[in-house]
Formats: sequence, structure tokens, C-alpha cells
Amino acid sequence: MTLLFQPLQFGALELSNKIVIAPMCQYSATDQGEITYWHEQQWASYALSGAGLCIVEATAVQPEGRISYADLGLWNDRQADQIKTLLTKVKSISPMPFGIQLAHAGRKASTDKPWSGRGQFKPDEPHGWQTVSASSIPFQADEHPPKALSELEIQQVISDFAHSAKRAVDAGFDLVELHAAHGYLLHQFLSPLSNQRTDQYGGSLENRMRLTLEVFQAMKAVVPEGYPVGVRISATDWIEEEPSWDINASIELSKALEALGAAYIHVSSAGLHIAQKIDIKPSYQVPFAAAIKPQVQIPVITVGLITDAEQAEEILQKDQADAIAIARAILYDPHWPWHAAAELKQEIKISPQYLRSAPHGLNGLFKPF
Repeated sequence: MTLLFQPLQFGALELSNKIVIAPMCQYSATDQGEITYWHEQQWASYALSGAGLCIVEATAVQPEGRISYADLGLWNDRQADQIKTLLTKVKSISPMPFGIQLAHAGRKASTDKPWSGRGQFKPDEPHGWQTVSASSIPFQADEHPPKALSELEIQQVISDFAHSAKRAVDAGFDLVELHAAHGYLLHQFLSPLSNQRTDQYGGSLENRMRLTLEVFQAMKAVVPEGYPVGVRISATDWIEEEPSWDINASIELSKALEALGAAYIHVSSAGLHIAQKIDIKPSYQVPFAAAIKPQVQIPVITVGLITDAEQAEEILQKDQADAIAIARAILYDPHWPWHAAAELKQEIKISPQYLRSAPHGLNGLFKPF
């Protein structure tokens, strides 16, 4: 039996298939963190793609938590109201559920748009601000050092994640994902490479996991019963020369998150250290998801150079993951799920306006929403 187009449950939310559009930063918000016309066309494209779920880009819970000045935010009600209006429009053309990834960039904040080549701004430069982290260790040696968060400031971060989660629910998102990956703030607390604290948030694995678990608990406390809150993690720092975040620590974190009610674990990797050495090849991150999956009972999402339908199906057939996240492949091919269904000889639900677009000989490919 083909698995990619079977339904999947995240908490109280059912997906029509196991294709997830992974969060991808667009760097196209206003400097107030508000949506623009770019998001309207982008989210509509996602909605008509045929995927089972879309999780929109990393969205900051504080102004200082943005990667760049052009990042989306959800730290105030004006942002939430604008997103609610857009989600209402998007859901009028497709029943596909939408989630949002809530994030804080920590020491990797205060940057220019990535295609500019500028890198990080200093606090006294336009579009720049003072970054924060677990410890005062910059991501790159020539960058302005981040400020180590005080315990009082940590409590504010936790509170802001919770408030943003509540706004996400009110705005109409069907799911919230907590971003604890890719070298951003929560990952900075998790890894001993960036966390050299001596208080309750540093030192032992238990202490380094504390912030991620407390943020997760705070978010769960403000969303409805059964509402899915998942977590994206970096399974490894890809650093072997010194103590770092690795798959064994990720398994322990995944177990702890499951115990607190996580709807799923979304397994990526890397992003914390400039010396990372990644063996990039098709499905290169799948072994991390495969290692975590037997250790938890909740669904595990895998991602990373998964670009064709047979590849995605094989991962599921081998029980290496429960869902397949597609990122750059769906930017390149916005109808990737359609083509995957055709390749695997499966039926996929689409907008009825597109029913007549089925290629000759594939009359059973499409079914209306």
C-alpha cells in the first residue's frame, strides 16, 4: 500500500496526506514584522499545492527575535489581525490546514536579507540591534557579541512565546510549531557549544533542555485541548571535535517533549556552528529521524534533500519517518504533490477549478476538495 497519500493525525488535526510544506523564511515582511502582498500570493500557492499541511515561515515572538528586519512577527495584535484576514482568504480557496512556526533567532538575529550578502548588522547600524543568547558567544568571531540573557529576561522570552501561540490560535492557524533548531535561540541553549551558563539553564543536559521544555509547556498551557503543538529540532550540530548537541541528546529531548504532549517531532539538523561538517546528499537527514522514531510514540517528520515521490515513499515504507517535509523542492515545483500523486498512481484532492488540468491518461488523478 502506498503510504505518502494516506492520512495522518497530529493531535486533534487530521492531514489528508503525509506531505508537509516545511517553514521557509521569505524575508519579505515590513520592518514592523507585518505581512505583505508576497505572503498573500505565497500562502495561496501553498494552499493550492495539494500538500497535507503547510507550516509558514519562522515567525518572531519578539522584535529582537527576528533573523532580519524583514522577518514576519507575531508579537502584537496588529500582526495577528492582518494574518487572520489573510488566513480567512486562503481558507476560502482550500481546506488545507495551515500552521505557523514560532521562533527567536537569538545570536543569529539582526541580519540583512540573505541575498544581500551583508551579513549581521551591529547594534548601532540601521536595521541592527543587540542580539541575545544563552552566553555571550557570537556565531562568528567578527560579529558583535550577544548579550547573555538574565533569568528574568528568560522568563520574558517564555511569556512571549506563549502570547504568540495564543495569537496564532486566534488568528486561525490549525497548528503551532516551536522552532528549536538551526542554531537559533532555543538551540543555542541546548548545545554546549553555545551555552556556557552556570545557572539552572546551563551545564547538564537536563539544564540545557530546560528552556525549550518550559517554552513548550507555556505554549501548551494557552492553546485549546488537543490543539497540536509540534517541535522542530536540529538532531546534531555536525561537530565531532568537541562536546556538542548530538542524536543521543535529541532522543532525550524528544522523549521529554512527548511526555509534555508534543504532537510531533520535526527532525532537521545543523545551523549552530560555522565549523559544522555536513555530508550533504539525498535524504541526508533521514537517519536522524529514523533514530528518533522508535524512541517515541508520536509522529516524526523528516526533511532534507527529499525531492522525488519514490524517494519520499521509500522513507515511509522503511518506517524511517511518519511524514515527509518538502521545502525548496516545492518552491521549485509548487505542484510537487500533484506530480508525486501521478508518479505513485494515487488520487489527490485539489481545487475543482483545476480538475480539467489532469494530463491525458490520468483521469483518475484528481478529486475535488
